Amino acid sequence: MKRIGLERLTLRNFKGIKEFNVPADCRDVDIFGDNATGKTTLFDGFLWVLFGKDSANSASFEIKGLDSAGRVLQHKLEHEVEVELLVDGRRRTFRRVYAEKWTKKRGAPVETFEGHSTTYYADGVPLNMREYQAEVDAIIKEDLFRLLTSPSYFNEVLKKEERRETLLEVCGDLTDDEVIHGNKELEPLPAILAGRDMDSHKKVVSARLSSINKEIKELPVRISEVQRQMPDVSELDEGLLKDDIALLRSRIEAREAEVSRILFGGEIAVKEKRLREIDAELLDIKTLLQSAVLDKVALKRDEVNRLHQELDRYRRNVEDKQQRIKQNERLAAGRRQEADRLRAEFAALKVQVFEHHHDENCPTCGQALPADQIKAAHDKAESDFNCRLSERKARINADGKAAVAEAEKFEQETVRLQAEIDQLNDALAILLTEITSAESELNELRAGVKDPAADLEFAGKQAEAARMQEEIKQLRESSQIAAAGVREEIARLRREVEDMERDLAKFDGVRRAEQRIAELETQERDLAAEYERIQRELFLCEEFTRTKVSMLDAKINSKFRLARFRLFAEQVNGGLKETCDTLYNGVPYDGGLNNAARINVGLDIIRTLSQHYGVSAPVIIDNAEAVTKLIDTDAQVIRLVVSEKDKKLRIETAAIQEAI
Repeated sequence: MKRIGLERLTLRNFKGIKEFNVPADCRDVDIFGDNATGKTTLFDGFLWVLFGKDSANSASFEIKGLDSAGRVLQHKLEHEVEVELLVDGRRRTFRRVYAEKWTKKRGAPVETFEGHSTTYYADGVPLNMREYQAEVDAIIKEDLFRLLTSPSYFNEVLKKEERRETLLEVCGDLTDDEVIHGNKELEPLPAILAGRDMDSHKKVVSARLSSINKEIKELPVRISEVQRQMPDVSELDEGLLKDDIALLRSRIEAREAEVSRILFGGEIAVKEKRLREIDAELLDIKTLLQSAVLDKVALKRDEVNRLHQELDRYRRNVEDKQQRIKQNERLAAGRRQEADRLRAEFAALKVQVFEHHHDENCPTCGQALPADQIKAAHDKAESDFNCRLSERKARINADGKAAVAEAEKFEQETVRLQAEIDQLNDALAILLTEITSAESELNELRAGVKDPAADLEFAGKQAEAARMQEEIKQLRESSQIAAAGVREEIARLRREVEDMERDLAKFDGVRRAEQRIAELETQERDLAAEYERIQRELFLCEEFTRTKVSMLDAKINSKFRLARFRLFAEQVNGGLKETCDTLYNGVPYDGGLNNAARINVGLDIIRTLSQHYGVSAPVIIDNAEAVTKLIDTDAQVIRLVVSEKDKKLRIETAAIQEAI
């Protein structure tokens, strides 16, 4: 078993304590003091130096000393706690220092407060927060340390679910198979669970029961709603309605046929046929009178169109050549300008004279060069100059001749194009004359087309057609009046049919409603049967829980001397709810148990947990004056005792009595 003992605890400027030292030397210690003398502060400092939290598990408590108005008594102090532990015979020291940060900025008259800093030391070596916590965790984790250090932590800080998990971890939970094997009545459960664990199945079953119960309650309301919406057919006969609808529809068909006969009777049809014959005869007369002249007009119109197309082609050709002339003129002018530039450059070269200035001294030694070397250098430079000048003149002369040749080529092409344009303009003048003559002939032919209205036979046929149209109009007006009366009767018959069809549709609504009611009633019976089946499953689950309770109670409670635990609470409906209540002699820990019993029960729990986890840590008992006799424990015990006479903290150990 790992043994952790408190050797020494030192507080400096911590929560109002200027400096205090607890020389425990791994022995049991009693610390006496009146209220508000700092006993709980010692416990806070012990936990803060290791984990950065106080005994209430808060990391945001006030560390600095405060006056009665809640103001900091003194700034710029270092607030520190140092603890010396003996871990399996090895001494470990941990120190945590909390200080204000003050900075004087350039040009500022005073320092300004910038926040706080915390520094950490393990065995005298400064560490960062992560490294420091790793050193502490290597000895013991915070949750386990609190669980083994405070008798009240298990019952007052841990939630019931966490207590339950801790007990089951310490004492060992029971598998579902073990519980089922212990009660023959639970034999159907494995098939019901189908591989699902008990807790999951109970959640599924409970959720389904709630859903079924809700649906069963809603079904009568839904059935009643369908019944209220069911149409009333008590005074209707479905068969008679169908017969009456069929009779009215046959009457409507007869009246519609009558309207057709009125509007499209035989006399109107005869006159419309004669009118179509007259229109054909008029077309024949018009064609006979105009066909010969119209043929000539068509031929002449085609000739005029052809001449206009040819005229457009000539004009496009002229425009294309004019565009090319403009382009050639621009190109020729550009080449002439280039020739002039080259001519000027050639003239400038002709007047250039060779100039040569050669250093008559040696560039290396500075002595005067021989005359023959100077003359040779001059002759070579003059020869190179003349050669380059000759080459440039030849190149300029060639480029100038090429530019003049290209300009002459563009100018010659311009002359040729202008001659072609003149020829095309002459042809255009001739073509315009031909078009004028052809259009004149076309107008004369059009003027010669006869007007059919001047023909007596044509005029007679037109008069007959007008008379026929008037007679048809009069016949139709009289037919419309007669047909309107029949249409009114048809509309009335259709309204009667619509009313009867609405009544007939009520019977379909009744049948749908009855079918829906039957479906809902079947659903209600099925849900009731499923509810009974699931209730049986829930009963088996609850019976499983009761069996597990009886088996777990003996197993868990055997691990403790004083503490007893209630892991399940029976509800009003007979079901069981998971919980974790600590009892002592039948009295709940949080339901009337006195402080002495609470402390001893907490020590009993710590003793069992220490054996399970294999760790013994110092146990700090606050308000220890409440108990006259503590149960035996292997751990180091530090009692914080309220003593009215001790206005300052006083320490007693088995061999030392010291007043501070």
